Amino acid sequence: MLRAVLTGIVVAVIVMISAGHASAAGGRCRDAPESLGNFESASSRKPAPTVPFLEGGDTERTLADFRGKGVLVNFWATWCPPCVKEMPALDRLSAEFADEGIVVLALSSDRGGAPVVSKFYDKRGITNLPVMIDERSKVARALDMVGLPTTVMFDAEGREVGRVLGPAEWDTPESIAFLRACLAPRSTLAPRSERTAGRS
Repeated sequence: MLRAVLTGIVVAVIVMISAGHASAAGGRCRDAPESLGNFESASSRKPAPTVPFLEGGDTERTLADFRGKGVLVNFWATWCPPCVKEMPALDRLSAEFADEGIVVLALSSDRGGAPVVSKFYDKRGITNLPVMIDERSKVARALDMVGLPTTVMFDAEGREVGRVLGPAEWDTPESIAFLRACLAPRSTLAPRSERTAGRS
């Protein structure tokens, strides 16, 4: 009898701790600034799909490859005017977060694949985003997307924390601060000066 009671208490504590972690992560991703447009916080932290996509046109990747980092996945295409407009800001955002445990991925649905995206990047001076291709929009469909651009955000545990439907102003100070608080792994949430001092 005592063993059953103790087991029940242990299980209850584990559930409470897990719920607390989920609530804390979700709490960091609410009250988005106006610069992030139509942001929706995830009501349930669904795991990232395991559907593969291509990096550079030939290397197969999945979102699980980025586990341990916050991930912002932008779905776009070169034929989508609002997508094209926000790409420079996403490029700057990627550079901003390069050393902070946050990865910005731009998954293109262009049928022409990597050559089309590479040409676009060269023409527009996009240098901080790898060429990523979502063949036949498999990843987008797995996430129940309905249009472009759409951006889906995952925490370091690989669970969806929110998404932006439509374009956004990604590199404003308000957007950067919100995304840093929402997506950065806990070990990187300290001010950059403190993290640098810790390495010396």
